[in-house]
This record gives sequence, structure tokens and C-alpha cells, in this order.
Amino acid sequence: MKNGQGKTKNHTQCSTTSRLCRWTSGIVACVAVAAVLAWLATLIIPKPGYPLAKISLPMDEQQVARGEYLARVGDCVACHTALGKPAFSGGLPIASPIGGMIPPNITPDKETGIGNYSFGDFERAVRYGIAPSGDTLYPAMPWTSYSRITDNDMAALYAYFMHGVTPVAAPREHNTIPWPLSMRWPMTWWRWLFAPKPLPPGPLPKEPVALGAYYVTGLGHCGACHTPRAITLQEVVFDNSKGTQYLSGGQVIDGYSVPSLRGEQRSGLGQTHADEIVALLKTGRSDKTATFGPMSDVVTHSTQYMSDSDLSAIAAYLRSLQPNIIQDKPYYDLTTLNQLSRGEALSPGAKQYLSHCEGCHLSNGLGYKNKFPALALNTMVNNPDPASLIKIVLEGATNAETKHSDTLYSMPAYADSLSDGNIADILNFIRSSWGNQAPEVSASAVAEVRQNITTRNANSVRD
Repeated sequence: MKNGQGKTKNHTQCSTTSRLCRWTSGIVACVAVAAVLAWLATLIIPKPGYPLAKISLPMDEQQVARGEYLARVGDCVACHTALGKPAFSGGLPIASPIGGMIPPNITPDKETGIGNYSFGDFERAVRYGIAPSGDTLYPAMPWTSYSRITDNDMAALYAYFMHGVTPVAAPREHNTIPWPLSMRWPMTWWRWLFAPKPLPPGPLPKEPVALGAYYVTGLGHCGACHTPRAITLQEVVFDNSKGTQYLSGGQVIDGYSVPSLRGEQRSGLGQTHADEIVALLKTGRSDKTATFGPMSDVVTHSTQYMSDSDLSAIAAYLRSLQPNIIQDKPYYDLTTLNQLSRGEALSPGAKQYLSHCEGCHLSNGLGYKNKFPALALNTMVNNPDPASLIKIVLEGATNAETKHSDTLYSMPAYADSLSDGNIADILNFIRSSWGNQAPEVSASAVAEVRQNITTRNANSVRD
């Protein structure tokens, strides 16, 4: 009986295992067939998908000048120019969630650049993300935002890149995206599923808020960093027409937490006046705060060259955005200043602050106008994610370099002189003083950022 029962049990187990194997094999086969059919669809359906546009405006000096201005707004040079190389000749490595990307040469060189592009080729690549070969461009090139560029501005950009940029012979370096992520045909499906529809043809808006929206959602591609992304890596929204997620804060970039540009009272722009926004975009600093990290690069390469009227339009648009998270209005609190002045029962963080930070940011936390930013009621200080603060304390920072400011001010790096616990103490003191309210920072969070910096630096040396 036992032997018989054992045999039956083993037989049942084998049958169950066999069925599982068949089911697994069937699922794998179905996935494989679906992948092949999806690939075939991208071959059968015409890749371009959109007719080639025709240019209707003369490519004169005025058009070239407008195109140069727009290329600045779009910050094209930031990605398409490697350090020490000619402008727009490509070669700058970009780390992405799927692997390393090398932006191409976009000078009008006919062999290695875009010199053979017709206006239709150019427009389709910039507006629709479709290369002349028919392949879909990775959206690291923010064509999903550039889809909002007007026809006249697209023509001006083409005029500039064909007649205002010096041709450079610079063969393209290959991306380092691993297979199977390096296959381009899935990007065609991604484009079909997630890319926004280009705006209908129309003139450049004249009303300030509408003009600001044009630059922010389009060439400025602010949403590429400041809007959350889905698991499939597209921005969850591309403008402010659906809810309040647009510009509500993005993922960490280069170790920096990306803040909301909406009207949150503590962690957004709810307490930032329009003239402060203009000053930040023009000079990288204002009476209260300063840009840092990737945003300083944006100011240096892009927004410092914009006209005051366009910057004011951007500020008007950003100030019109309702908060994504309702926060109470912050008020300056004198308690910390009084305690520091009297030396009353100072916490470890307060003592560290007096030793390392007070000289520039002062006991009142207000800093020096247009030199060292205020920490009191600072949106970065009140950001729930402390990544930016930790990174700046570890690595230091320097103001954006612009034609409007003749002096650069720097914050020293404290990675070698302060422990993870010391830094956590300082940041917790700052984030709970002068009216600031932000979650506590742990020593382990500091250690994690420190390790990420060490790993990044080691990889940079190997590269």
C-alpha cells in the first residue's frame, strides 16, 4: 500500500511538474511570438509615419539669429558638446536608466553631422523623434517636449543649424546600452503609445502666461527633469492640462533631488516672487537663494541668454501653477537665532553649524544677498528628499557662471572633514530651524549618498 501510494504521489508530482513546464514553455513561446509580431509590425508599418514638412520661410540672417536664440533656450549645446570639443559636435556621455548614450554630432557636416538633412528630416527628428532612417530616437533627446515648437521657430532652428553653426567632422561614438535594450524597434511602440501629439499649427503666443507655457513645456523642456515619470520612463503628463502633476518634482538626477516648480508653500515656488525667478534664471542667484548642480548648468548654457521679457513670461507661467501638495504657509521663527545668540543648550547640530556654516549663512539663517543663499525657509532645505542637501555638503558647490555676474562664490566640500553623523546633525538642525519643517535626515542616508559619489567618481576614472 505504501509503495503504491508513494508511486501515485510521485506520479502526481511529475504530472504537476510537467503541466507547469508546459505552461511555462507556452507562456515563453507566446511572449516570443508577440515580440516577433511586434518587431514585424514596426517593419511593415511605414517607419516615418509622418510626411516630410516643407520650409516656407527664407533662411536669412534674421531667421538664423532667431534660431540661435532658440537653440540657447533649448539648451542643445549642453548635451551635444563634450568638454573641450567644438560646439554641437557630440560625444558627451549621458547616463540613462537603460545604459550610456552618446549624443551625435549635429553640426552641418555632411559626412558625420546633419548637413544632408532636409528641413523635413530635421523637423521630423526634432518634433516627432524619428531619424531619417525611420528609427525612433531615444527620448533622452527631449523631442516629446520639442513637439510643441511652432512651425516658424522650427524653421528658424533649421536655418541656424544649417547656416549658423560651423561644420565639424566628428564621427559618432556608439551608445553603451546593453542588448536587448539596445534594440530600436521597441522604441517605435513606445512612441506610438506614449508620445504626445504635436500642437496644431499657430503663431507664437503673445500673452505672458501663454508665452511662458510655450517655452516651459516646449523648448525649455522643464518637464523632462521636473515632472514624475512612469515605470515605462515617459513623463506622466506633458503640460498642465491634466491635474497638478506637471512640474511637481522629478526623480533624482546626478544625485540631486529635483524640486517642484509649482505653488507649494514650502517645497515649491509658492513663496518665490516673479522677479526672484527671473533673477535666478538670468544670474543663477537671487536675494534669497541660488541655483546648484544641473540647474546651474542650465543657467550657464541657456537661460542667462534669454530676454527679460521671455524670462518674465516664464515666471508668470510658473507662478500660475497651483500646488500639487497643500502645505501651510511658512513663517520665519526667531527661536533659533535667539538660542544661538545666547549659546543656550546647543545641540550637536547647532554646534557644528556654528563651526562650519554660520560664517556664510549667518546665525539668522538668512545668508548674504546674491552671494550666499538663505537657509531659512529655503525650498531645497524644506524638500522632503534631502539628497541635494547631502550632496552639496559632501561635494561643495559653486554659483552659476554667467555674463551678468562677475564674481563666483563657492561652498567648500566637507566629505573629508565631517562624518556621516556630523552631516546628519547639521542638516537636521537646519531643517528644523528658522521656521523650516522637513523630515529628519539619518546618518545612513548620508552614507548612501557618499557611497554613490565614490562609485560615480571611480567609474569616471575608469572611463
